[in-house]
Amino acid sequence: MAVTGRLELAAFDAPDIKKLAEFYTALTGWQVVRDVDGWITIRAEDGQEIALQEAPDHVPPRWPDPAAPQQMHLDLFVEDNEAAAVRAESLGATRLATGSDDGAHWITLADPAGHPFDLCRKKGIGPGIVLFAVNIDAPDAAGLARFYSALMGMEVVYEGSEGAMISGGGKSVMFQQVAEFTPPRWPDPAAPQQAHLDIQVEDLDAGEARAIELGATRLPNPEERFRVFADPAGHPFCLTT
Repeated sequence: MAVTGRLELAAFDAPDIKKLAEFYTALTGWQVVRDVDGWITIRAEDGQEIALQEAPDHVPPRWPDPAAPQQMHLDLFVEDNEAAAVRAESLGATRLATGSDDGAHWITLADPAGHPFDLCRKKGIGPGIVLFAVNIDAPDAAGLARFYSALMGMEVVYEGSEGAMISGGGKSVMFQQVAEFTPPRWPDPAAPQQAHLDIQVEDLDAGEARAIELGATRLPNPEERFRVFADPAGHPFCLTT
């Protein structure tokens, strides 16, 4: 397999990233490791990171409304998800739904910027909250999993009717099958990306060639230090060095 990139993190759009950073650090105990103009990076105890990107015109999702989709969400593992959900609500989250399947149990909430996230019960996980996976909506979850697997050298470890998952380098990305999928139209604020992946490459030209070969579309971007693409489902992602 020709490995092009390495998954760095998922970045979520928000109009007030300092407020959102305060929410996630208070809820999870993770630490802010970078705070520059319009960008905050938060690191979990296992070294995984998420980022918050300032978007003044951000239009929040209205999950589960397909006309205003979430596009991406975080799946978080926690020993007592009900206690964690109550804590999240006290910090400004909104409870949206509760679900269970084959013994799994999760509580879906919206963070203060409106992004849904799942608190998934995981016995034996120990104290704290663990980032299990970034979860991406898709009209063809298995196909999108194979795209990112080839782009980032991660292994497809699950495919099913409800979605797919890839893993590698201590990170996992899930792909959720969505029947009424509405793709983002970045940079149109009327159809926001909500979040995007940053993928590190050694060479931008080679990375671009590989991404396009696999089915990505180059999107306009004035910055020279990174390049923006849409994956086959329309989600923007960045190749960076």
